[in-house]
Amino acid sequence: MSVHKEVKKVTTHQLQEMKRRGEKISMLTAYDYTMAKIIDHAGIDVILVGDSASNVMAGHETTLPITLDQMIYHASSVIRAIDRALVVVDLPFGSYQGNSKEALTSAIKIMKESGAHAVKLEGGREIKDSIERILSAGIPVMGHLGLTPQSIYKFGTYTVRAKEEEEAARLMEDAKILEESGCFALVLEKIPAKLATEVAKNISIPVIGIGAGGGVDGQVLVTHDMLGMTHEFSPRFLRRYLNLYESMSNAFQQYIKDVKSKDFPNESEQY
Repeated sequence: MSVHKEVKKVTTHQLQEMKRRGEKISMLTAYDYTMAKIIDHAGIDVILVGDSASNVMAGHETTLPITLDQMIYHASSVIRAIDRALVVVDLPFGSYQGNSKEALTSAIKIMKESGAHAVKLEGGREIKDSIERILSAGIPVMGHLGLTPQSIYKFGTYTVRAKEEEEAARLMEDAKILEESGCFALVLEKIPAKLATEVAKNISIPVIGIGAGGGVDGQVLVTHDMLGMTHEFSPRFLRRYLNLYESMSNAFQQYIKDVKSKDFPNESEQY
């Protein structure tokens, strides 16, 4: 029996239970009310209000420009649509790194002003203090290791992380540090499947992958990518469930044609 039938609200505790009994966790992104309502109603377990809104909604090249207030705006829109899913919000770049006091202030602001259920931070040992301080205020934290898009300028590339032994060992240590710090779950992005499987086996908290293979406890994709609304971006891990780019383009072109040819509105479409 799936969790969907049993519970009204998905909680961090339920995700732990799902891992324990081997039920995979489904997670997608949302940044606005309409999309979140559809995703939640479909029965998703977790909705991530990702800083990927910087790319998807605002057209920036990286996730770095999005602000805390913009994240709160997106998160509030999503929260108003939700009946069931656990809503996790990314702390944006510059709102927590290197300053655990600022991290706590940012997390509290997100929780108070948006009504979200948890926050997500990128990084390992270097943000341990920030995670512990946020948790001390009773705010659940999801970790994020592997490809951490907020560190794009440090790495200089979006290629697969942790292929070398040294980086792989460090990632495994970081995963354990995040678990010990009290994170309720962990996202692993774009790392070898074998390593991701090892991490999921070695820690007790749920591990959700994006480009991390099938041996983890759940999967996350960017909704606009899996719906095929974006078409420039085709990483190996992305499965497109629709080609909305084409369907929407066709609909828009048909509308333009109908307006120009005076076919729209017809008799029955006016007062």
